[in-house]
Amino acid sequence: MTATPSRPYSPFAPRARRRAPRAPDPLVPRRTPPARTARAAPAPGPLRDALSLIVLPLAAAVLVLPAAFAGGGTRRWFGGRAEGQRAEAQAAKDAAAEAFYELDTAQRDLRISIETITAVDPSPAARRAVADFEALGRRIDEASHRYINAVDAHDLDRDDLEASAAVRARTELTAAKAELDRAKRELDRFTEGLGPLLGKAETQLARLAPAVERARQSLLAASNALDAARGSGLRADDLAARLAALAPELTRLNQGAGQHGVPQTLERAERVTREAEAVRAEAERLPERAAETGHRLVSLRTRAEALTTRTAQVEPVLSELRRRFTAPCWQDLQHVPDQAVETVRQAEGKLREAQAARDEQRWPDATALLSTVRALLNVTDEAVSAAGDRLRRLNAVQKDPQEEIERTRFAVRDAQRLAMAGRTTPDPRHARPLDEAVARLDRAIGTLEGRHPDYWHFLTETEAVRQAVAHVVSLIREERGAAGH
Repeated sequence: MTATPSRPYSPFAPRARRRAPRAPDPLVPRRTPPARTARAAPAPGPLRDALSLIVLPLAAAVLVLPAAFAGGGTRRWFGGRAEGQRAEAQAAKDAAAEAFYELDTAQRDLRISIETITAVDPSPAARRAVADFEALGRRIDEASHRYINAVDAHDLDRDDLEASAAVRARTELTAAKAELDRAKRELDRFTEGLGPLLGKAETQLARLAPAVERARQSLLAASNALDAARGSGLRADDLAARLAALAPELTRLNQGAGQHGVPQTLERAERVTREAEAVRAEAERLPERAAETGHRLVSLRTRAEALTTRTAQVEPVLSELRRRFTAPCWQDLQHVPDQAVETVRQAEGKLREAQAARDEQRWPDATALLSTVRALLNVTDEAVSAAGDRLRRLNAVQKDPQEEIERTRFAVRDAQRLAMAGRTTPDPRHARPLDEAVARLDRAIGTLEGRHPDYWHFLTETEAVRQAVAHVVSLIREERGAAGH
């Protein structure tokens, strides 16, 4: 064995004698410890390895925690001024989004109102409102595009967002919100001004469904009434034709206002209701009308027969007038007998036509013919009565003309007193016609002198005097009534 040479002593030299390394444990994996400076003495081998299995996963979890609490993304945890600007920009973005949502909602609601007005109101005011809404929509689109562009231009979730970029985002988003707010205020003012038109349109829309339903019910009621009339033996062909003419209108009502327009549909529904109600009323009254037409036929026929009898009595009256009075008293009555006979003959012919119309159930024709008969008989009645009335009045004035004279003088004096009431001198407008009335009465009285006085002229003159006096009285009262007000 060879001796090892000796070395000089050094305090830094390792110990000459060291413990021999321990053989590795095949059950414990070998780990290379990290580089380190001074540290505490390591734990014994198995305990140290067990602690490493626990500490290393905990350290990895600690590194992951900031990312987990950052909202689910991968953003780094920034602090200070950059994060504050990011928060302000995000707040501006949220406020702009809320303004955009409010404006969009208001515009949608207003569009519904405009569509309501357009469907109902074709007036120039409604057309102007539509044009103004379109112009306002273009301004709203500009504000919306500015907002959308501002949102798209800035990604506030970026990890490397700089403070200056956040400031620019906040500025642009705040400006976009201000423009959205201005558009919203303008939209609100426009909506307020639209109130009268919208109220009118909504009123018409509210009337539409009930009006159409009333028209349908009226048509149904008219059809039922017509069936009832036919069930009683009446044909009612004219009513059936009028009801059939309404069938196309019902088809248009069923097609709806979307195809024909709200105003036109309302007008059509109201017209159909009126016409159907008229048909229903006539159909319900048809049995009564048939009975009434029969009664009128009988009544007018009886009256025509009576006038025929009275017409035969006119000639004796005329004979007495010719015998007792001068020609002016009866000349205008010479045609009465012949005219009465002819008129009654015409009336009887119309009665036969009316009876035929009644039998054929042509109710309008029957009604018109009966009206003509009534008019003819009225003329005949007046002419026949005139002859007898003339004889009666002439007999009375021939017996005592003084009664007629006093009656007329009383009317004149009463008018004169009224004209002088509250005055010292009468108004010439009143005095002159009253003086003429006195003179005219005196002249009429003078015609009664002689052997064959014209009593009829005397009676017509006194009647004319009384009418003139009555006119003056009416004029005085109107003037005083106006002065009293």
